[in-house]
Order: sequence, then C-alpha cells, then structure tokens
Amino acid sequence: MAVSYKKLWKLLIDKDMKKSDLERQSGITHYALGQLTRGKDVSTDTLGKICATLDCSIDDIMEFIPDQEEAK
Repeated sequence: MAVSYKKLWKLLIDKDMKKSDLERQSGITHYALGQLTRGKDVSTDTLGKICATLDCSIDDIMEFIPDQEEAK
C-alpha cells in the first residue's frame, strides 16, 4: 500500500505556507521533508510534529492508496 501526502500539500497552500516554513516551524529534518515530497515513508514522530504545527490530525495530511496489483 502506498502513501499519498497530497492532502498535506493542499493544506500548506490553504495556510499560505511553504515547505521550508513547515520544516522550520515543525522542526522536521530536510531529509524528512524530501521523503514526504517523494511520497516515501516517514516516522510517526515526523508526522506528529507536522500535525502539531498545523493543528490537524493525521488523516488531514495523508492517506493510504492501494497499489495497482492489490486492486486487482
């Protein structure tokens, strides 16, 4: 199962924030931000910091997408 962070990027737009703002305000690493940008897995600690910074819940920033093979 793949992870999509499209909700996070839309939320940043709604809050008029840049990725660099999120990185600085939440204290996540540049590496973690890169992983998010590429749709890769990140730690729950990273996701928690983002949710705390944006005052949202986990389902506001990510969703699981079934792999094509799993959908068959």
